[in-house]
Amino acid sequence: IPESGHKYYLQFSTEDYRTGEDAGSCLATVLYPKKKSPPVVSIKCSRTKDKREIQEEDNRLYQRIRHQTKPITGNNIPDSYGNIEPALEPVWALAVAGSSSIMWEKSTESLGYFLAQVKAVKQWMRKDDFLEFDYTVLLHEMPTQEIISCHMRLTWLPGHPLKVKHFCAPGSHSLDEGSGAESGSAAGASAEKGAHF
Repeated sequence: IPESGHKYYLQFSTEDYRTGEDAGSCLATVLYPKKKSPPVVSIKCSRTKDKREIQEEDNRLYQRIRHQTKPITGNNIPDSYGNIEPALEPVWALAVAGSSSIMWEKSTESLGYFLAQVKAVKQWMRKDDFLEFDYTVLLHEMPTQEIISCHMRLTWLPGHPLKVKHFCAPGSHSLDEGSGAESGSAAGASAEKGAHF
C-alpha cells in the first residue's frame, strides 16, 4: 500500500499448544507500517471450543495455581531435555500467553520470535485474588537465531485482561523496550504502552 506499508492477508488453522487438538481457523490481515511501529493486526477466528469451555479451562488453571501453599518459583522451564515438571505447567502456560504480547510487539516483516525457555519465574503473593508473576524469558529470534532475554511481569485473574509489562535486554531489536497490557483470557491479543516497573 503506497505510503503505508505492506499488507498481508492470511488464512490459517490453530491448535491447542498442550494437546495438539484443533482449536479452529482464522482469517487475518497484518499491516507492517513503513515507519517503525508494531504491526496492525485484524483477526477473526472460528473456535472449536465455546466460550464456556474456555472459561472452565481458565478457571482450572487458576485454581491449580491458587491452591499452592507457598509462592511458585522455578528455573529453566523446559529443562535441557525439553521436559516440564507437572507442577510448573500452569506457569509455563501463562508464560506462553504473556510472552505472545512481547513477540507481537517486537516482530517485523523480517524478524519473528518464539518462546524458547523460561529462565526464571517467581510468584508474588497478593492480598487480592489476582495472580502475579515475575518471569525472565528467552525468546528465539528468527532468522538470526539470536536469543533475546526479556523480563516480564504478568498479572491475571480469570474474566479479566491478562496484563503484561516487559523490558528486553539492550541489543535486542526492539521497537520499544516497555509495554503494557495484553487482554483476553489466558490467551489475549492486544497491547498498550505502560510504565516501567
